[in-house]
Amino acid sequence: MPSTPTSPSSLKGLYVILDPEAARGRALLDILRQAAKGGARLFQYRDKISSMAAAYLQAVPLRQAARDLGATFLINDRCDLALAVDADGVHLGQHDLPVQMARTVMGAGKLIGISTHTDAQVSAATQAGADYLGFGPIFPPSSKRDHDPVVGIDGLRRIRRLTGLPVFAIGGIALDHVPSMIEAGANGVAVISAIVRAADVTATTHAFVSQFPSRNPPAR
Repeated sequence: MPSTPTSPSSLKGLYVILDPEAARGRALLDILRQAAKGGARLFQYRDKISSMAAAYLQAVPLRQAARDLGATFLINDRCDLALAVDADGVHLGQHDLPVQMARTVMGAGKLIGISTHTDAQVSAATQAGADYLGFGPIFPPSSKRDHDPVVGIDGLRRIRRLTGLPVFAIGGIALDHVPSMIEAGANGVAVISAIVRAADVTATTHAFVSQFPSRNPPAR
């Protein structure tokens, strides 16, 4: 099943971040397929430790699998890697390329998301033309030691009024947090450890996905 261009307005639900360091030796390709079987349709490859060559070799089969499953696939931080594997877009941090420059590099039709941690960053990313925002950390994340200050659910609720873009809550999100994230205005939740370290990736993914109003069908 080939993937189709993703409209920013349709971005919602579970956002699975595939991080080899967090996965602790588990194959990211297996995790992607198992999560897709559970209903996930939005994936990001995030690799802070590998060389560009190694990251490319890992990203290629992930991108192909996502395409075959009809899922959206993004690359963390690196526009060059995103272009090299024909990803659906890129997710930027605050110290990566500015949104406008990333748009020039990536070209039309590619998604650009950005991590935000403060009211000012949310407003700036919205004005710069990002397609969606990650906002957090809502809770202390287990995948990062040098994380930004925790913003909490009240912070999420506050910034919801500052942007009309899709917002994904991130940072220490567990299954039982999802209802409160939705209530605070999040369009979705971005998770790393809760999926990549799950004993049963498919079942855990399905449990996350089923909490959102419009559920994705399981992959065939």
